[in-house]
Amino acid sequence: MSIERLSTGVPELDGMLAGGIPRGFTVAVTGEPGTGKTILCIHFIAKGILDGDKCIYVTTEESRSSIIIQASQFGFDFQRGIEEGNLIIIDALMGLKEKWSLQSLEIEELVDKVIEAKKSLGYGRARLVIDSLSAFWLDKPAMARRHSYFVKKVLSKWDFTTLSTSQYAITTSEAFGWGVEHIADGIIRFRRAVRGGTLRRYVLIEKMRQTPHSLQMYEIQILPGRGLTVTRPLEMRKEDIVLPRKVSESIRRSSERRDVEIP
Repeated sequence: MSIERLSTGVPELDGMLAGGIPRGFTVAVTGEPGTGKTILCIHFIAKGILDGDKCIYVTTEESRSSIIIQASQFGFDFQRGIEEGNLIIIDALMGLKEKWSLQSLEIEELVDKVIEAKKSLGYGRARLVIDSLSAFWLDKPAMARRHSYFVKKVLSKWDFTTLSTSQYAITTSEAFGWGVEHIADGIIRFRRAVRGGTLRRYVLIEKMRQTPHSLQMYEIQILPGRGLTVTRPLEMRKEDIVLPRKVSESIRRSSERRDVEIP
């Protein structure tokens, strides 16, 4: 049985996913700020517009105009997509008194507005980005899994293939990301590190059901006029395979006690 897959808009990433994301999946896009999550979402929607999909982008941490400007920097005309009825950007940041804005970060209001947007766009295969879903439980992290499940359960009936970003940093609990990751059909994780005084970004497909996906981490770049590009796989390093220090110390102490006990 063949599986219909939707392109991410990044050819190299599609190759890592055996052709793309299975239709109807909810995918968690996670990582620290500035690692490339929003850029991937922009690629995903831009490809949807090109393929004739019904596209909805919910932005909680940037304004609608900011998303349009970012897309234009990578050669994507989101404004034209809006004008031609292929894209609706729901602004959940500015609280504007207009049709495609959210007045609060309530999960029920989000779902209702997304369904309203889908009805406005019409019948057909649909792409949805929620950037970020974790914004809807920042003041109530214990609700993360329940809110994520509610969004997936209700919107799965509307033929959405969904990217939901979940942002957390070293200074915040990873619990902010756990909700969407637990219910997701796939997890695309972005990471970053400073090597030789230069910021480097990486992507790893941690999970994608029904997909023989790559298990290797890849370095990425974000380039003006091109957007997200996958440059090279990372070679295995010692720190990728050694046990954490605490675990190694525990094993060493256990071994020493065992040696003492042996007559």
